[in-house]
Amino acid sequence: MNNSTQAEWELADDAWTRVEHDGSSQPDETDPFANNWDHSAPEVRRSYKQGGTIDWMDEESSERAHKQHLKSQYGLRGIVLPLLDSWRTWLVLILSGAGIGVIGAWLDVLVAWLSDLRTGRCTYGFFYNQASCCSGLDPGEICHEWATWSEYFGISSIFVQSILHSVIYVALAVAFATTASFFVQHYAPYAFHTGIPEIKAILGGFVLDAFLGPWTLLVKAIGLALAVASGLSLGKEGPLVHVSSCLASLLLSLIKPVTTAQSPFQKQNESQRRKILAAAATAGVAIAFGSPLGGVLFGLEELDTKLFSDEQLIWRAFVTSAVAATTLAYIDPFGSGKLVLFQVTTSQLWRGFELAPWLVLGVIGGLLGALLIKLNVQAAVYRRHSPIRDWPILEVALVTAATAVISWPVVFMRDQSSTLVANLFQECETSRDYHGLCNPASMFENMALLFITAIFKILLTSWTFGMKLPAGIFLPTMAIGASLGRSLGIFLQEWHKAHPRAWIFSSCPPEGTCIYPGFYAVIGAAALLGGVTRMTLSLVVILFELTGALSHVLPIMLAVMASKFVGDYFGKGIYDTWIALHGYPYLPPSDYRDRGQTAARVMIPASKVVTIQGREMMAFKLDALLNGCEFNGFPVLDGDKVIGYVTRDRLRQAIDPLVTQTNLDGEPTQSSNTPCTFVRQNHGFRGVNLSTILEEAQIHMRKEMPLEVVVSMFQRLNLRYVLFTVDGRLTGMMTKRDVVSLVNEGIEESRALSDRDEDEARTDRSEWIRSRIW
Repeated sequence: MNNSTQAEWELADDAWTRVEHDGSSQPDETDPFANNWDHSAPEVRRSYKQGGTIDWMDEESSERAHKQHLKSQYGLRGIVLPLLDSWRTWLVLILSGAGIGVIGAWLDVLVAWLSDLRTGRCTYGFFYNQASCCSGLDPGEICHEWATWSEYFGISSIFVQSILHSVIYVALAVAFATTASFFVQHYAPYAFHTGIPEIKAILGGFVLDAFLGPWTLLVKAIGLALAVASGLSLGKEGPLVHVSSCLASLLLSLIKPVTTAQSPFQKQNESQRRKILAAAATAGVAIAFGSPLGGVLFGLEELDTKLFSDEQLIWRAFVTSAVAATTLAYIDPFGSGKLVLFQVTTSQLWRGFELAPWLVLGVIGGLLGALLIKLNVQAAVYRRHSPIRDWPILEVALVTAATAVISWPVVFMRDQSSTLVANLFQECETSRDYHGLCNPASMFENMALLFITAIFKILLTSWTFGMKLPAGIFLPTMAIGASLGRSLGIFLQEWHKAHPRAWIFSSCPPEGTCIYPGFYAVIGAAALLGGVTRMTLSLVVILFELTGALSHVLPIMLAVMASKFVGDYFGKGIYDTWIALHGYPYLPPSDYRDRGQTAARVMIPASKVVTIQGREMMAFKLDALLNGCEFNGFPVLDGDKVIGYVTRDRLRQAIDPLVTQTNLDGEPTQSSNTPCTFVRQNHGFRGVNLSTILEEAQIHMRKEMPLEVVVSMFQRLNLRYVLFTVDGRLTGMMTKRDVVSLVNEGIEESRALSDRDEDEARTDRSEWIRSRIW
């Protein structure tokens, strides 16, 4: 440094400013740091960039410190402030539950009206759906208030009627779907798809704040109603998890945390925020299926096991789901006074011989679930690497038109998936005839139509789930499974009628009904939904609450068990597969088996790790390091000894004031000769000490450690990195993304939809950085 000038650093307003003046190099007696010129960097409040992961240890520590700070306040404040902080959490959750209940009811009404609008309208009110228009009629009574479009326009020609009905049916479908896609494409790109994979990744620590924004909430809700009403092979159940999380995030931003004038915690704690989002997400499932208990179990099984191991979080999820379900029941959008969507007659007895066909349905569900996932992945990868990617709205329009054209002549595909499932669950003795489903003269024709419906829906769902519009996969898969299950039930029922004295039917009564095809549809729906999502306990409870079929829980469990076993043999479920496709840093809670390998097999060797020499380094080199790579953190060495680890965000906030100054005109200038050190006791050093921004706790391990132990450490402790050392010397490093790639090795198309490959970036750019900086 030039001896004719002295650089002094002063801390003002939490930022470092450089003051240069001419004169001798004698220290300023008023400067407490002037004797050794070793100034510590100010404390940096942690922030996270999009696409990174949160530091769970730091966030949990900050939350504990925040609560302790509130309790330590003098007098009555030490009692009131902690209560207000707790009440804030409960207020957000209760408002989220009530809000998602209102949104769910509104979506049910809007979807029903838009769907019925494709076939006709109410004569005395345009905004009435068919059920509301024909309310108050006795069973079997003809509704004259609802008119098809040909009746409304007074067209008598059968040919013209057919043309008019089909044209309006297709045109409105295309209009609804393209409008939803337009909103997503231009206003909220994160509102497409189901949202459950991203919610799982966010709850696991992934930073994706734009995914929970207010525009995403609005577009997701409106676009979901339009997409479902278009008749595409998708559902609204899964996306409601995303909607409820967005609502909770919005409320968190409006209801500020409780702070004091002395409290340094002015922003929402990310760990606490994820716990609130997890509780709110369960309310989405509770509303989607009218299943509050199933919603809580869905969170425990599917969202994040580590979060839901906290009893307090389970209690919060229970309350939020109960509030949401109560709100939905109070509004009563179905006009039935019940939360049950698909009422099933539970008085039927089941026989032991039926366990065999039910297990067959479970195996078929696992096989077809794995096939649907495979087809869906191939469709997503093809879409990504083809010209279709540049025309998402046109793709939606063409697929919607094709779906409508295919669905119109097949009566079981013409209605909404929810209507199809509800009617397939019904027995002929307890319901009206649905499109001739109970006509004894056309049983084999119905079997063929149901089989065709299942095949078409598999193909359409595999392509539709991934287009640029909100889409869930619960109801389409239930419709496929219910169609196959009902078809098998009809076959067995006809077999029993033709051969009532066959040995297989020896347990059946001599007269009356023995086989109930409606419940075979329930079993088929459970089997295929389990084969696609790999849900087990929560799925059984959801179907029980969905249908009210308490006496048939055991058959449902057996079918789901068989489906899970078969599906797991072929790979992961649909949500974990999409997480792997996008390359999100999410670690599933399942155990990893290493087959005898050690950490040395997958760790990044020290020769390829970008490190920082912490004894002394110019600020411009640190700035060049951050500008030249996108790594989220760097090991800091003193010679060959590890002295710590610094994250990208803290390093950037610490050195920005050092390298960017302003002249007298306020224009930025660059200072390139500011020395920095990361060594805590660096005697004689004249510069800025950055040791305060080092991570306080790092996990050090030996590279001979079994690989499954390392993976388990990442899973249980929510680690972001592990350093491998020998006698303090760095031998390698492993990050959360490395472990995620390791766990996803079995998925062929892993990271196929990711915008960048960090593994290649790490390998290709590390040498460039070294050559440019060191």
